[in-house]
Amino acid sequence: MRSVACDLILLEAATPLPLARVHVVNGRLAIDWLTIDDETTVRLATERDDPVRFVVEAIEIGARVLDREQTGANAEFVRAEFEKTARELDGAFVERARRVAERLDEKVDEVFGPEHGHVTKALARHFGDESSVAVQHRVKAVLTEVSAQMRVDLRKQFSADADSNPLAVFQRTHLHAAHQIANRQAEQLTAMTDKLEAMKLEISELRSEKEKLVELAAVEDKGTAKGRTYEEAVGEALEAIAVARGDDCDAVGDVRGEGGRKGDVVVAIDACSGPARGKIVFEAKNRKLSKNDALAELDGALETRAADYAVLVVPSEGRLPARTHPLREFNGDKLFVTYDPDEGSTLALEVAYGLARARVLMARAADGGIDAAALQVEVERAQGAMEAVRRIKSQLTNATTGIDEARKILEAMATGVRGHLAAIEALLAAAQGAEAA
Repeated sequence: MRSVACDLILLEAATPLPLARVHVVNGRLAIDWLTIDDETTVRLATERDDPVRFVVEAIEIGARVLDREQTGANAEFVRAEFEKTARELDGAFVERARRVAERLDEKVDEVFGPEHGHVTKALARHFGDESSVAVQHRVKAVLTEVSAQMRVDLRKQFSADADSNPLAVFQRTHLHAAHQIANRQAEQLTAMTDKLEAMKLEISELRSEKEKLVELAAVEDKGTAKGRTYEEAVGEALEAIAVARGDDCDAVGDVRGEGGRKGDVVVAIDACSGPARGKIVFEAKNRKLSKNDALAELDGALETRAADYAVLVVPSEGRLPARTHPLREFNGDKLFVTYDPDEGSTLALEVAYGLARARVLMARAADGGIDAAALQVEVERAQGAMEAVRRIKSQLTNATTGIDEARKILEAMATGVRGHLAAIEALLAAAQGAEAA
C-alpha cells in the first residue's frame, strides 16, 4: 500500500497538472490540484504510512506557525510604539519638572533667603540681639521682675510664725517625731539590754551544759578500746572467757531476735562439745540507766534471745543504776557488773560470767549431777572475794589520787625553787655588772 501511494505521488509530481485552486466553504479549506516541490516535505510524506494525514498536519502546523509569527510581529510593533511614546513623555516630564523646580527655588529664596527673606527678617526682628523688642529680652525682663517678687514673698512667708509658713509646721512635726524616735530607741535599748542579760544567762547555762556534755563524751570515749565500741570490747572479752571454758560466744547486737534486737552477746554453755546446757545473754550499755529500766532491758533480752540468765555490763560504777552495786543479783536470773576495757582487767567480768554460768547449771543440776550446795558455797566465796577486791581497788584509787596530789605539790615547790634560783642568778649578774663598772 505504501509503495503504491508513493508511486502515485511521484507520478503525479512528474505529470504536469493545472494550476491549484483554493476554496473556503462553510469553515473548511479545500485545495484542488496542489503540487509541492519541497524535498523535505516529499521525504517526510514518503516515510509516512498515511501521506494524506501528513499533508493535513503539515498545513495545520504551518498555519499555526505563521499565525504566531504574525502575532510576534504585531507585538514588536506595539512595543516599539510604546517605547517611542514613553521617551516622548519622559522628556516632557523632565522639562516640566525643571521649570517647577526653578519656580520653587525662586519662592523659597523669596521666603527663606538669608538676606531678604520674609522669614529671616521676621526672626531677626523678634529674636535678634540687636532688636529691642526681641522675645528673649522681653522674657528676661519678665523673669527678673517675677524672681524679685518671689524672693520677697518667700522671705515674708518663711519668716512668719503662722500656720501659713510650711517650715514652721515642718519644724514642729520634725521635733515631735524626733522626740518619739528618741523615746522609742530608749525603750528598745532597754529591751535589748534585758534580752542581752537573758542571753548571757542562757549562754552561761548552755556553756555549763556543753561542758557537762564534753565531760560525758570524754567519759564515753574512755569506754572505747583502740577505736572499738564498748559493745565490741565487751564481746571480745567474753569471747576469750567463753573459749577457755568450752562455751560458744556469739555477738548478736545486729541480729534481730524474737520481737527485737535486745541483747548484745549470747553465750551457749558447753556448746563447743555438744548440745548447749543453757544460755546467758549479756547487755552492754555505755550509758547510765535507772534500776527499773535496766531490769526491763534484761527481761527483754531474756525473752528476745530465749536465754536463762541476763547480765548488764557497764564501764564503771558510776554507770550502774542508782543504789546498786556490781555483782548484785536480781530475781535470781539477772546481774549487774562493771568492765572497763582501758584498765585491761577482766576479773569482774569473769566473776560475773562464772556466777551466771553456775546459776544456769545449778538450775539444771538434775541433768548433770552437779553438787548445787557446794557450787552455791563457791559462788558466795567468789562474791565475797570480789567485794574485797573492789574495796582494795577503791583504796588504791584514793591512794593514787593522794600520790598524784603530792606529786603536783612537789612539782609546784620545784617550780618555786627554780624561780628562787633564777632570782639569785639575776642578783649575782647585777652585782658582777656593778663591779665591772
